[in-house]
Amino acid sequence: MTSTHSLHLWLLPLVPFAGFLVNALLGRRFPRALVTAVALIATLIPFLQVLGIASQFSSLSLPHLEQFGTWIAAGSFHADFTFALDQLTLVMLLVVTGVGFLIHLYSAGYMAHEDGYWRFFAYLNLFMFFMLTLVLAENYLLMFVGWEGVGLASYLLIGFYYTRDSAANAGKKAFVVNRVGDFGFLLAMFLFIAHFGTLSFSSIFSQITAHPELHGGFLTAIALCLVLGATGKSAQIPLYTWLPDAMEGPTPVSALIHAATMVTAGVYMVARTHVLFDRSPLALSTVAIIGTATAFFAATVALVQTDIKRVLAYSTISQLGYMFLACGVAAYSSGVFHLVTHAFFKALLFLAAGSVIHALSGEQDMRVMGGLRKKIPVTFWTMTMAVFAISGLPPLAGFVSKDEILYHAFTAPGPGKLLWFVGLFTAFLTSFYMFRLWYLTFFGENRAEKAAAHAHTPASSHHAEVDEHHHAIHESPWIMLGPLAILAVLSVIGGWMGWPEGLGGGNWFGHFLAPALASQHVAEAGSNSLEVTLALISTLVALAGWFLAHLFYFAKPELPEKLSVSLRAFYNLLLNKYWIDELYGAVVIAPVLFLSRFVLKGLIDTGVINGGSYAAAYTTQGMGAIVQRLQSGNIRSYAGWLALGAAGLLLLTYFGFGAHLSLR
Repeated sequence: MTSTHSLHLWLLPLVPFAGFLVNALLGRRFPRALVTAVALIATLIPFLQVLGIASQFSSLSLPHLEQFGTWIAAGSFHADFTFALDQLTLVMLLVVTGVGFLIHLYSAGYMAHEDGYWRFFAYLNLFMFFMLTLVLAENYLLMFVGWEGVGLASYLLIGFYYTRDSAANAGKKAFVVNRVGDFGFLLAMFLFIAHFGTLSFSSIFSQITAHPELHGGFLTAIALCLVLGATGKSAQIPLYTWLPDAMEGPTPVSALIHAATMVTAGVYMVARTHVLFDRSPLALSTVAIIGTATAFFAATVALVQTDIKRVLAYSTISQLGYMFLACGVAAYSSGVFHLVTHAFFKALLFLAAGSVIHALSGEQDMRVMGGLRKKIPVTFWTMTMAVFAISGLPPLAGFVSKDEILYHAFTAPGPGKLLWFVGLFTAFLTSFYMFRLWYLTFFGENRAEKAAAHAHTPASSHHAEVDEHHHAIHESPWIMLGPLAILAVLSVIGGWMGWPEGLGGGNWFGHFLAPALASQHVAEAGSNSLEVTLALISTLVALAGWFLAHLFYFAKPELPEKLSVSLRAFYNLLLNKYWIDELYGAVVIAPVLFLSRFVLKGLIDTGVINGGSYAAAYTTQGMGAIVQRLQSGNIRSYAGWLALGAAGLLLLTYFGFGAHLSLR
């Protein structure tokens, strides 16, 4: 029932939307300081409101619902403007508003010299509006509004540098690929209406709970449609290809999309719909397999990438795969836990990468970096915390959440141990490619001075004005370093709230989420010694990845070149990302273009539609020419036609009368 105690949840998305309207309509005339103030206030107020909600959360009756009217009413079906708050919603709100505010703050420094400053912050606020709508929605239709909205906002932000073809194409690619996934989401909504007569979460889940005999069947069909939507939004196989190209947007956009908002929407949707997925083992297995395959696949591609942001992009795809793996083995709270810790260290990685790019006046190629450890020490130490965290080294946040996922995979029935092994090997690859990035960027010979002197913006998408001041390698301003410091602390201690009981912790985070994410699938009970053993193995694997990266990129930096030559075919396979984009281009895009350009346009449009219109026009023109001869204006011609007509009538009358007599 709708709560009588209002928390004014409608303010959470409305305030960023107001910031969007102000900057979009008036920002062009505002000084940059005012644009910044509007954007930051529009994000800070929701964050403070969420903190206020968290402070009184224990006294609320959950789920807390606030209804603001009916949107659609057709017969027995209705969809309301209703927001819902429970443990999962609160966690997502804290991540979206907290990390989102830090990214807004960082952007004020990073984008300080960019054209379209007001437009950028308007888009950021719009993104926050739609993401908060998605998280707060109490029904699938309202969630779909936020779902589509973040897709629109990401299109605008990825294509922010719209004068560059690469950025414009990347924005369009993200938009189109996500529409494929959204088709699955739409089908799922239609099936919900057909079988349950509603799109309300509480109503659908209560109906499923009230009928324990419901398993598989149409529930599996709905779940698989939702999985298709989730693979698009959370960049999983086969719809992951848009996310690496999203690097064409400004670096803060990458942090916002990859860390705290859009790409986590698919994971959130699966966790939110866990009651449905629990009744479909096939759908759960599909989620687990897709997640594990994506995690491994993306990690292999990240091994050889040279653009610092592209390495992080494939890292995001891989880490999202871990979240899907967790949901696939019904460890939903573990998946959400990794979503939270990932928001900390991945936002830090992207923002620190942006600080490196800022220091080098726009350079993004790690091959021409190096030796930056003493040049930009704050960026170095904060990014170091993020690298250690994502690599799974204890006791940092990434170790805690990733180890919990691997433990649940190992103890899951069926192919759980195989999933665990692939996830473990992926953890090794993650450690290797992240320390590779670390060494290439901050250690070795100082190639950065030369890089900064020859950096040029068109290839790097940052800072249109590269003057003598920018050529010197320089640390970022504190408005950028402050968010890095906060995220570095969270990357270290953010996982402690979910420290597993088997490792001596209380797993407060898991217990907190339990009422919202309780699953009927209980993993095979494991002993504390088993969890300690698995944690030790994962730690040794992470250290092995670090050791190999240290050997290749610090102790013996000539080894990677030799290895790439001796394994040229395999190296090219990874460097070209398995040629998946080219395969999609040949198998999907080319036939569609042929169909649209030659069949639909050539045959249907030109042949049928245009041919039909031409035939009608020529027929009318011919009839007009005949009629024109009748209307000549010549009296003799009229008399002749009159006589001819009279003769015709007489003949018709005569033969018609004769025929009538013969019939009689």
